[in-house]
Amino acid sequence: MDDLDALRARFPPARDLPDWAARATQPVFGEGPPGAALMLVGEQPGDEEDRAGRPFVGPAGRLLDTLLERAGVPRRDTYVTNAVKHFKFTQAGKRRLHQSPNAGDIAHYRPFLRAEIALVAPRLVLALGATALQALAGKALPVGRSRGMALRTQDGVPLRATMHPSALLRLRDAESRAEEQARCVADLRAAYAEASGRNAP
Repeated sequence: MDDLDALRARFPPARDLPDWAARATQPVFGEGPPGAALMLVGEQPGDEEDRAGRPFVGPAGRLLDTLLERAGVPRRDTYVTNAVKHFKFTQAGKRRLHQSPNAGDIAHYRPFLRAEIALVAPRLVLALGATALQALAGKALPVGRSRGMALRTQDGVPLRATMHPSALLRLRDAESRAEEQARCVADLRAAYAEASGRNAP
């Protein structure tokens, strides 16, 4: 059993998690090689991730794969995870509608995320969206103003920020969507280059 498996085996029991977490199918842990130079952190699993038990396999994950490919970043070389490990939702008939984690939820899962980062030991962490950025920085920061800034996680790991792919999916204007996708591709390319010790092309 490697260190990440051991960490997952010690994941808090249901009684030590937020009440809503008991409604999720399962915790969804990160994927990728220990020692990955670049770590991507999103908000929380969605409906498809909750059912599959894998991060970023739903619509946002498929868009992330496309953006990574455009950026020249092999997903297999990155470690991908979420700040919150359970799907928080409200039931609407047969549909399960996403609910954003609050500050208490983020704080509840933060010790596990920090341990996960310590074991993966990335050279750089890229926050995908505001929830991930808050979990990593330890305080709420606007993604728009934080983009391109040299930040640090609470434990001193270099940290950068970009939009979450799900936010891109919500953009209705085709021109705005194309522009924001191009910016995210640039952010991913720059983060991968920095994590790999290279200059971005």
